[in-house]
Amino acid sequence: MPKYQKPPKKSITILGIDPGLATTGWGIVKSQESKIRSCNFGIIKTSAEKKLGERLEKIYERTNQLIVQYKPNLVAIEKIFFGKNVKTAIVVGQARGVVLLAGQASKIEICEFTPLQIKLAVCGYGQAAKIQVQKMIKRLLNLKEIPKPDDAADALAVAYTAAVSIKHETQSERSIKQVENES
Repeated sequence: MPKYQKPPKKSITILGIDPGLATTGWGIVKSQESKIRSCNFGIIKTSAEKKLGERLEKIYERTNQLIVQYKPNLVAIEKIFFGKNVKTAIVVGQARGVVLLAGQASKIEICEFTPLQIKLAVCGYGQAAKIQVQKMIKRLLNLKEIPKPDDAADALAVAYTAAVSIKHETQSERSIKQVENES
């Protein structure tokens, strides 16, 4: 699990990213004590009519804007998982690269999760369908409706996974300290 910088009041802001060249989803969650809530979400859309470099630049610049606006302590991004479509994996990998660069350039801790890890954290089942993940994100974050488009819902799921991972890590650290103190 990532070593994040703990802000005062034990509140952690996480920028979740579902990378893609045409549409990159983003979601901001705040985790404080045992509560995880959604602050905002959306997408970064690029035009297929633009050159690859221009599209990647837009993703990079918009990610930087989100970092400046929300000041996350952590950037969580979905790892690529593609079975057969190598071309799509390469393009998504390029979009991931500029997001990772934006986080690194801002000196923000970055963590990555596989689709399986995200589904397990959100639904408790690694083979959950996309709609199941979206419905659970709506419920877990107490949203009025399923976030649209899908990429934004997926980004919230990535951010939620990071928040849950940190929460479990913090609980484990407390348990270890309790055992050490009892010895």
